[in-house]
Amino acid sequence: MLRVGIIGCGDIANLNVLGYLHSQDTELIAVSDIDIKNAREKLERWGLRTLKVYPDYRKMVDKEDLDIVEILTPHHLHGPMTEYCAKAGVQGISVQKPMAHTITDCEKMINICKEKKVKLKLFENFRFYPIYLKAKELLDNGIIGELLNFRINSIMAGGPSMPRDIKSLGWRQNFDITGGGPWVYDDGIHKFSMALWLMGQKQVEKIYSWIDYFSVVYDGPSYIFWKYPSKYPDDPPKVGTMEITLAPNLYYPSNYYVCDEFIEISGTKGLVWINQCTCGGNFVSNSPQFPPIVVCSNGEINTYGNNLPRDWRYSFIKSTEQFIEVMKSGGEPIYTGEQGKNLSIFAKMAHISDQQKRTVFWEEITPENEKNRSCFVEAPKDVDSAGLHKFFARKRKDLRKGMKQGLIHKELKYDKDLLLD
Repeated sequence: MLRVGIIGCGDIANLNVLGYLHSQDTELIAVSDIDIKNAREKLERWGLRTLKVYPDYRKMVDKEDLDIVEILTPHHLHGPMTEYCAKAGVQGISVQKPMAHTITDCEKMINICKEKKVKLKLFENFRFYPIYLKAKELLDNGIIGELLNFRINSIMAGGPSMPRDIKSLGWRQNFDITGGGPWVYDDGIHKFSMALWLMGQKQVEKIYSWIDYFSVVYDGPSYIFWKYPSKYPDDPPKVGTMEITLAPNLYYPSNYYVCDEFIEISGTKGLVWINQCTCGGNFVSNSPQFPPIVVCSNGEINTYGNNLPRDWRYSFIKSTEQFIEVMKSGGEPIYTGEQGKNLSIFAKMAHISDQQKRTVFWEEITPENEKNRSCFVEAPKDVDSAGLHKFFARKRKDLRKGMKQGLIHKELKYDKDLLLD
């Protein structure tokens, strides 16, 4: 039985804990959080009220002989916490995305885990969303030929959603702590992950981006353009784009965060549309206009994945199950430390491009260039703080309207119905 500890009991812990609650191979031993009251409230919700709570994660690691640690804290803490856990003998460390606030820390984490023979995992759950897994299978089987173009529209909407701790918005405004903005560098890691994985790529060649900060906190609306590397001179160009759309008056209820994803992939023989991820299961999912996967090829339109679960929580469960299997039987986690670092590089390229108003190349994002600040992500300047108040006013107005209609989010239940068939 693998012994598990969780460091950080913020909002995302409600989802990261799921894979352990229903595992026959692990036992959740303790949690650590500087806010004891918050930690106990989480344990009560999870049905684990008797579990130990440590205000200092180091004491938990030192005393509990843990096999796996989940690190779910602000980004700048990932590096030192990973180092401490690795040196203390924890053999499996799962770090919430993004891997760290700097590439320098990413490399330190990779090196210490290699030295101590620790399995280091970046927790990026989109890779395990059932609809995306099916789409990847179709693409790998050549359903639209050679892949040429990736486009994702990441929509931040309004409407009822999972309650969020206001403290999580506070620290996300500090770029020295986060390493980038909440949509491009934090949430964006999910989308950049899909841009590489679904397209069968390991990195991009170059990026150009435009990022707005109309609400101060949120780095959007934004447009990010990139080119994938070519293997041969006569290869057709392969490119991608990400749009971050702010739509606070769009009524879009979610059981989780109020953001959703719509992907389009073009190939030499057809097109694929992948509808929804984070908000999968809401009223959009139940409409015939937005089936999970639509494929246009060979003069036909076909849909796929209609019988698959469209609930975001399953991606968390399956991600954790894969790591547990790695810890039991060997192999590599999805994602490794190196892959996690690559996703941070990808996201930082977008910020640096906007900051310096130029095309940025992959090779520029290095610890050396962070040190001389030529690729250091700076906080936005000269932004109008009034935008934030207007943004939330619009969201509150829409929320009140939706609640009058009885359209509220469903509280996540911690019971056996979370298990996949």
